[in-house]
Amino acid sequence: MVLKTFGWSFAVTALGLVAAVLFGGWTALGVVAILSVLEISLSFDNAVVNAGILKKMSAFWQRIFLTVGVLIAVFGMRLVFPVVIVAISAKIGPIEAVDLAFNDAERYEQLVTDAHPSIAAFGGMFLLMIFLDFIFEDRDIKWLGWLERPLAKLGKIDMLSVCIALIALLITAMTFATQAHQHAGHADKAATVLLSGVAGLITYLVVGGLSGFFENRLEEEEEREHEAEEEAKKSGKQVSAVQLVGKAAFFMFLYLEVLDASFSFDGVIGAFAITNDIVLMALGLGIGAMYVRSLTVYLVRQGTLDDYVYLEHGAHYAIGALAMILLVTIQYQISEIITGLVGVVLIAWSFWSSVRRNRALAAEGGDNSDEKQEVTSGV
Repeated sequence: MVLKTFGWSFAVTALGLVAAVLFGGWTALGVVAILSVLEISLSFDNAVVNAGILKKMSAFWQRIFLTVGVLIAVFGMRLVFPVVIVAISAKIGPIEAVDLAFNDAERYEQLVTDAHPSIAAFGGMFLLMIFLDFIFEDRDIKWLGWLERPLAKLGKIDMLSVCIALIALLITAMTFATQAHQHAGHADKAATVLLSGVAGLITYLVVGGLSGFFENRLEEEEEREHEAEEEAKKSGKQVSAVQLVGKAAFFMFLYLEVLDASFSFDGVIGAFAITNDIVLMALGLGIGAMYVRSLTVYLVRQGTLDDYVYLEHGAHYAIGALAMILLVTIQYQISEIITGLVGVVLIAWSFWSSVRRNRALAAEGGDNSDEKQEVTSGV
């Protein structure tokens, strides 16, 4: 099971480390290894959230996510995305941006750093919406009941999460964005932050809305599946739900890719603290991205989220923390170690709470798989 799920990750790791040695010697190998660990630690919560979405998809689309999806993640977000940032922010062509990446690493890093406010605003708003929509939903299973119960009641107010996200964006643009660039002697970036943040919000609403719409259509179709098959047999025809399933899976796949892109922002920016070399950056972050994807599939196939019911809660709290950190980094520099540890601590806490819950249910002779009443961790 482990080899089947992580086989591609092991292969990419071996090839990536060999490529690093050939490219820059043993020093380059060390840099790539560090970047890989950085990416995995920063994106572990991404794997947990992805697993919650991916488990609704067929085995075929899970394979697509692990193959085609990882190409998008590695080459799109970890290689092409930094170049696109430079090209847009510096108003230069992509070829010139690539030339800067290879021949003028310091200038390239400076251009990416200058683009950080727009990156942080876009990614922060997208991730914040994911957290808010999760925390305002009334769920049978609650981790921090004292907090989630009143928030679930507030969640009955229409568009509350959007209003809170926009308020957070306005505060960010009027404080962090303005102060940061006044202190640095640069032009006010409030307008840029506002525009990027709204773009992140729109992206979430469009992609998430389409994904939810087709997911609901898929569930409705499954309820009528047996009846349709019987009618098809009588008429001598075959009824295929491939088109509907394809649309549903496609938009969920698209949602996962945008989600992965948002999680990748801090990793891409943080990588510049370790190296300016775009080749080593792509190798290290690419290896880490492969493990995140393999871990996502592993969580789905092992049913880990069903056994440890608070993991998804911990991951979403980590998402909320990461969203706020991204917005704060518009003005203040926060170590990637702190960013990674926040996610790890929250997920580890939720895992331990799940273990305690399972032990308590076992001691009471309960069956957590059939439990319907509200459950909390007791924290």
